[in-house]
Amino acid sequence: MSNDPGLNALEGAVGCGEQLRQAREAAGLTLSDVAARLHMPVQVVGALEQEQWERLGAPVFVRGQLRSYARLLGVDLDGLLQKAGIAPVEPPRLVSHTHTPRLRRMAENLGRRAVYVVITAALAVPVWYALDGKFGDAPPSTASLDVVPDRVPAAPSAAAGGAGTEPAARPQADRAPYIASMAPLARPSAAVRAPAPDAGMTLDFRGDSWMEVSAPDGSIVEKALVRAGEKRSYTLGQVGRIKVGNATEVDLRQDGESIDLAGYTSGNNVARFTVSSDGSVAPVSH
Repeated sequence: MSNDPGLNALEGAVGCGEQLRQAREAAGLTLSDVAARLHMPVQVVGALEQEQWERLGAPVFVRGQLRSYARLLGVDLDGLLQKAGIAPVEPPRLVSHTHTPRLRRMAENLGRRAVYVVITAALAVPVWYALDGKFGDAPPSTASLDVVPDRVPAAPSAAAGGAGTEPAARPQADRAPYIASMAPLARPSAAVRAPAPDAGMTLDFRGDSWMEVSAPDGSIVEKALVRAGEKRSYTLGQVGRIKVGNATEVDLRQDGESIDLAGYTSGNNVARFTVSSDGSVAPVSH
């Protein structure tokens, strides 16, 4: 017999399994039939009839299996459980075995924070010194691969009357390293061409109007109502087609030159035209 106190509570269930067996045989059921209906293994049904409680686990599981078996056979459930002498299921009592004083919790929190500060300082301080030393020096000079300077011009002598004294060479440690650059050497005579201030297309609205601007791929760039006095500007390649209402109140300029919209306007005062990649304007049929 098992030494488990919970299983010992089932020792009084003598005759319980025999009563279930007799009820099963009277109903004309086999162990396999009962096992199939209760969704239990055949060995569990046999253990219930043979009162082998130690094979069925904790008393709470035995109580549930007996209740299911008795309900299937129509046996008085209350009388069967009383005869079995199964102890009632009691919820476990939670007993606190450890208690941390408030001062101890505060000390542990402070200790964790101190460790965090120390670790952060150990990681951050070397990084800060490394970055400060790196960026504190003078930035290196760059020179084109076409011309690499081979000497540093000497500084003039600070002495007023030192005409015959050769100035001291600049220390090697004070010379900033040179970094080779792939950029071509700038020529003083080469003029930098600035972009034209009026490059692109501009629409000045002298009256209220509406407009629909499409990109070369057909997507809508802008579609809105425009008030008098407003202006819209677009770069070459941004616009593929433009449709403008109240065209007589709209001034079109392309690269600073005025374009008359009369040749692109229909009878309802709506101008429709396309813009090629080079900026030329052409009318559309619809």
